[in-house]
This record gives sequence, C-alpha cells and structure tokens, in this order.
Amino acid sequence: MSTKTRLLQDWLFTQIGGGTGTQDGEWLQTSEFPTTVHVELLKLKKIPDPFIGLHEWDVQWVGESEWAFKSSFTVTEEELRFSNVDLIFDGLDTFAKVNLNDRTILETTNQFVTHRVAVKDALKVGSNELLLTFESAFLKGRDIEKQHQKLGLWNGDSSRLHVRKAQYNYGWDWGPVLMTVGPWKPISLQIYESRIVDLDIRTDVSEALNVKFTADLALSSTSAGQQASFVLKAADGSVVAFTTASVVNGHAKAAFEFPPGKVDLWYPVGYGKQPLYTVEAKLFDDLTEVLDTKTLRIAFRRARVIQDKLIDQEGLTFLFEINNVRIFCGADSFLTTITPERYKAWLQLMVDGNQNMVRIWGGGIYEYDVFYDICDELGLLVWQDFMFGCGQYPAYDSFLSSVEVEAEQNVKRLRHHPSIVIFAGNNEDYQVAESLGLELNYDDETSDFRKTNFPARHIYEVTLPNIVNKNCDIFYHRASPYSGQGKPTTDRTLGDIHQWNVWHGSQEPWHNWDILAGRFVSEQGYPNIRTVDYWLGGDKSERFPQSRINNNHNKADGFERRLELYLMENFKHSFEMENYVYFTQVMQAETLASAYRLWRRNWGGKGREYTAGALVWQINDCWPVTSWAIVDYFLRPKPAFFTVARELRPFTVGMTRKEHKTFVDDRYADKFTIETRLEVWGTNSTLTEKRVTLEVTTFDLQSEWRDKTSTEVVLAPNASTELFKGALPGQPIRTKASEVPRVLIVSARLIDASGEVLGRYSNWPEPFKFIKFPAVEELGLKVTAGTDGASVVLSTNKPIKGIVLDVEGDDVKWSDQAIDLVPDDPQTVKAVGLNGREVKLRYLGDGTA
Repeated sequence: MSTKTRLLQDWLFTQIGGGTGTQDGEWLQTSEFPTTVHVELLKLKKIPDPFIGLHEWDVQWVGESEWAFKSSFTVTEEELRFSNVDLIFDGLDTFAKVNLNDRTILETTNQFVTHRVAVKDALKVGSNELLLTFESAFLKGRDIEKQHQKLGLWNGDSSRLHVRKAQYNYGWDWGPVLMTVGPWKPISLQIYESRIVDLDIRTDVSEALNVKFTADLALSSTSAGQQASFVLKAADGSVVAFTTASVVNGHAKAAFEFPPGKVDLWYPVGYGKQPLYTVEAKLFDDLTEVLDTKTLRIAFRRARVIQDKLIDQEGLTFLFEINNVRIFCGADSFLTTITPERYKAWLQLMVDGNQNMVRIWGGGIYEYDVFYDICDELGLLVWQDFMFGCGQYPAYDSFLSSVEVEAEQNVKRLRHHPSIVIFAGNNEDYQVAESLGLELNYDDETSDFRKTNFPARHIYEVTLPNIVNKNCDIFYHRASPYSGQGKPTTDRTLGDIHQWNVWHGSQEPWHNWDILAGRFVSEQGYPNIRTVDYWLGGDKSERFPQSRINNNHNKADGFERRLELYLMENFKHSFEMENYVYFTQVMQAETLASAYRLWRRNWGGKGREYTAGALVWQINDCWPVTSWAIVDYFLRPKPAFFTVARELRPFTVGMTRKEHKTFVDDRYADKFTIETRLEVWGTNSTLTEKRVTLEVTTFDLQSEWRDKTSTEVVLAPNASTELFKGALPGQPIRTKASEVPRVLIVSARLIDASGEVLGRYSNWPEPFKFIKFPAVEELGLKVTAGTDGASVVLSTNKPIKGIVLDVEGDDVKWSDQAIDLVPDDPQTVKAVGLNGREVKLRYLGDGTA
C-alpha cells in the first residue's frame, strides 16, 4: 500500500484563561492554516494594526499570553490497517505541548525544527482531537535565562539568545517587537508501510565540466525484497537517465556520469541559463507496488569559493566561481517571511535590479522551499546564514542538542538547490565577541570553547561545519563577517566584512567607500523615509519628521543625529515631510551608488579581485518603516534601487574627482597649488572584451562652456578597466583657499558601434550644498510623453541632479529614478500605469529647499 498524506486544515484557537483575545473557553475559527495568533486577531479586528501609528505597543500582550489551537479529524479503519501512522508538524512557534486524544505526544522548543510522531497507538476509528498549547516564548525565554545566565547582544531582549525562534521577533534596529506564536507551518497525517526518509543527491562537476551524479535513498525500514528506481528528467520531461537498485541495509543507491555537454550547466543570472532537472525516486515492495515517491528538482553546476593570493595587495581573494567563471556578486539581504507571490515579486525585483545574489540573514528564518525554488529558476545565488544573529549565544547541552537537530534538518532540506553556494554560521556574532572583549583567540583552534565566555564558538567551528560537511558539498563559512587566518572581522584583506562606518562607527563620508572596501562586502546601509502616510494612519498632526509616530517607525539607534549628519554635510534641505522624504531618498541613492561604483572598480580581473561582491543591507522590510531597505514593505522601489541597478549593468562607467594640494615646500602653509584630477574607468561583466567609444563631456553649470572628447577603448572581459587619469578639463589650478572652483559636471558615456548607450554616469562636485543651482526657468527641462502612453522622455539644456518622478494617485511602475540629466543626452523612462497623468519632478535645486 502506498504512502498517503493529508493536511489538517480545520482549526480553532483560544486565549488560555481568557482575556482581550477571547473569552475563557471561547474557541474561534481560524481564517487560514498554517497561521499565527496576530494574523487571526487582526482579521477578527480584535487588535489594531501594529503597523500603523503606535499600535505596535498595543499588541505586546499577545506575545506574553498563552494560546491554544485544536482540530478534530476523522480516521478510518482502513487507515489504521497501515503499519505506520504519523503526525508531522513542520513548524510550531515555539514552546508547544501537543496532546492527541488527551495524551501528550510532543513538547517543542525550537521554531525551526520539524517533528514526526508515531501516533497509531493513540488514534481511534472516528473522530480524534489534536490540541496544541503554546506558552509565551518571551516569558519562557526569561525563565530559561534565569536558569542559565544573561548574555551580551545587539538588538532585542537578551532572553532571545536562549530561544530558538526568529530573533527579529524581539525587535531590531529596523523592526518592531512582535512575538509571533502558533502553528506557522503545515500539520499533516501520514500513513505508510515503508517510506523514503531521505534522498541525498550529490552532483560533482569537474574543472573539465564532466558531471558525476549520485543518489542515496534512505528508507524507514529494512524489509527484504524492496527495490528502488531513479529517473533523471530534463525540464521538457525527457528522460536523461534511468536505473534501478535493490534496497540494502535500508538504503538504495544510484550513480550516473555525463561527459561535458551531455547535460546543461546552471549559471547565475547574467552569465548563462538556468536549466533545471527533476530526480524522481520510487520505492517498491517485492510485488512491485509503489510504496513511496520522492521528487527533487536539481541542477548541475560547479560552485567554489576561491581564496587565492592577490597581485599587488596583501591577503586573499574571497569570491564565488561558478563553472570556472568568477562572479562579481551584487546582491541584497533578505529578512522576512511572505507568501509565494510576494516571494516571486521580491526576487524578480532583484533580477530586474541586475542583482545576482541574495543573503538569508541570520536573525530571521530558514525560508520556505518555494523561496529557493524561485532562486533556482531565476539564477539568484543564495548566501544562507544559520539562524544566529548579533549575540553571545550559549552552548549548554540542551541548547546544543536542539541546534544540532535544527541544522541537520535544514541542511538536508536545502542542499539540493543549485542556488545555495554558501552556508554561514551566524550574523556578526564574532563582531559582538570582539566588541565585548570576550575570550576570542583566533589562533586557538583546539580549546573547548564551551568553557569560555564565548561558548557558541563551539557551534560555529565544530557543530555546524561537521553537519554541513557530512550532509552536503556546500562551502561553509564560520560567520558573516569572518576573516580567518587569525585576523579580526574588521580585516579588509581576508574573508567578508560588514562595512558600517558610513552611518555607524566612524561615520565616514560616503565618498570614502573605496577606502572602506574589503574582499567581499556583505552589508552596508542607509536609512530612508517612504511609506510615512500609511503608518501615520491619517493623523496629519504627526506629519513632520520629528513626530512621535515617525520616531517609532525608525528603530535605528541615534537615527536623528546620523540622518542629520549626512543631510547637513551634503544637502541644503528643509524639514517639510515631502522634502525630507526626497532628500533622505536621494542621500541613500547617492550613498549606495557610490559604494557599488567604487567597489566594482576593485574587480580588476584574475588576481586583482580586490572586492568580489557587495551585498547591500537590505532588500526588504518586515513592516512599514524608515530603514536601510532599497524597496519598501509595499514593494515600491526607492530611488536607491535604481541607482544600484545602474551600477550593476553589464557595462558601466565610473569617475572620481579629487583635489590634490601641493605645497611649495614644508616651511610654508600659504604657498600651494590645488589641482583637481579626474579618473575614469569602465566595467564589463560579460566574458568577452568589448570595444566601445568613451565619450566624456564637461559642462559648466553657470555658463554655456563645455568640453567634449571621444576615445575608442577596449573593456576587458569580466573586469574593470582604467580608462583615464588626468586634470579635470576646464578647472583652473588654484593657489588660494578662497578661490571657488568652477561648478563643472562631467558626463561619461560608453557607446557601442550601433550608437546604443551601454552605460552613463555624471560626476558632480560635492558636497551638493555648496552648488548655486540655476533658476528653474533656465534649465529647459522637458518631460515628453512617449507615443506608447507608457513612457516619458526627459531632456534638458543644463545638467540636472537627482530627478525623481511621481504622479498623483496610484503608483506608477517606473524603470528608473534618481536620474542625472545632461544636455544632448535625453533619457527615456518607462512608466507602466501612467495613464496620461501629469508627471511631477523633484530634483536638487528645484526651488523647494
């Protein structure tokens, strides 16, 4: 008899003992399943929307109460004839006791663990009742903390370190305190004689691109006479390979080998196609009846993390190589859980933004299977953290045992996805250890770390690597960030770094991103204001930047000082809400564009991959908030999304201008010259060299003067190429600090043989606050509607900085924002949903500040 599985979907819930949620003994029908308490109470209008106003604080009681869910389901005589009947709990959040027909069958302590319980003896023919009771994870965590010890951390309540639950539920510097509770993943009843416990698929692609495929089928029983079949199918359903195997000691194995070209290889987006194959394994009894089937979708690719010596610099590379191609990774970090449709929308936005990697951050969850399926389809590489974030985690026996089960289950669940190229032990826990002065000797690799005050080092350096290496072939990295070679996490010559010295730390100017670069920069951030009107909930009295509600929707420590530091350093701005939103958005856009532009320059070809990737913090938000996200909670891209996308195109051009002050000799302070020097480079992410015309035009903002040069250049494949270094045309050498430099804007374009503009960038003098912009009526700015009704053409007679387009009413889907416009270079912007409406423009110098 074959395996059968059915979901239990009819559920009721109650607040134990009664309270604001329900009366004592009152059971309410859930609107969906799986579910959590906040979701149900919100739909029933029993709590206010915590995303609006200050209501986050009106729902804290939910996470500090006890809740119960129950379901009745029928079991037949036929079902009980099977040898095995199991209940499967894919995920319970978090401290739950499970009773079946008044018998306790399970107690859980880890949100990330799946539980399978044999329940045949507890079932009866007819109606059966399943009862789940959930303790408050917050209160339980406080109790556990008292039993052990209080530990150090960044963000949230310290008790979270003892609780295996999504850590951002406790509040973060971008997120609310919302302690979710409930059956957050499916619950099902499964009946079977013998079942497939595990299907371990390994693919090995050699440097010559030969492919080896192995499959190991693990079974629940060792019954004699069982057989297994393995079928490998292409996306079109055609059979690529087939074999059968006998079950020996509870396992059946298969192996195939393919020469180069026999199967298609999977590549990241922008480097090739993403062919996916299906492996179908079947288990048969001795009468050839199918007992169970397991299907996985896989791909073939050679993925390596390369840490080689560099030319001209100390340290080692830290880069990803797929099928012998070295990849520059432009990417974002992902931090929340959403529906399959929103997953697809978010990830498609990343592809549309020319990004090729997403990082699953260690303070959230191991994402649902559909997330990784979509990454496989789209060609997005995945950096997968284990769920530890910003803390001095414990490693006592019960905690460690729970982590071992969690890690093994999730590695086995995720290992077949071609998109996943790295597992990382945690997010910033070594940085926490460094900042707190914990016992952390990087040269010591052998001590019992559990006896130190940084006990989780045992998890990151022993437990997790052992589990990863045993169960898959994916690269393991101890943390993000982590340097290795005995160096601290701030070392810029090894591993990956988290560069927060713009915004946090030393609060460097954003123009210093090139100085702050590392081998692989896997976080960076800047706050932004976008969805203010939603979270204000119609309260116009709070519609100013310093209001109480706006303050509650920015969780970053000291954000007021940090925001104003960068705004005052760079912009002449005002405090009206619309203006403040605009200037913070342009500030974020300029900051991140500068980072990607300067760091991509560091991808200088083999042996000179001084920076191999930059993962911006962050792609998305878990609620409407002022944060580092480049797309807001409602999937509206901020201007920074577009500036990053421009810097990640296949061909880009970049420039820097720097002033060089030279003294006559070391005695005089008043005898010097100041020369402004310009540097220009281009990038090419394709695997062939590209011949283009470099066109550089310099404009004087205050006159009609301009200078233009055109040069034929060759862009090296998969690298940056230096194109020009010299004096800035039109800028006189100065001999006095009182001499104000000319306001010169330099526009560079890469143009191919057909006349297509492959890349463009305008370099403006900074800080922008010193610029005396021309009067609006002198600009000659025009917005011309396209004949298709879904685009506009922007043109100007004078250079314009930071154009942001908008309309009244419903959003328009724009193809570009934060646009720099110069004369004789009109730009077309797609505008899906424009529907003939008038386009409103904001830009620096538009007279509003």
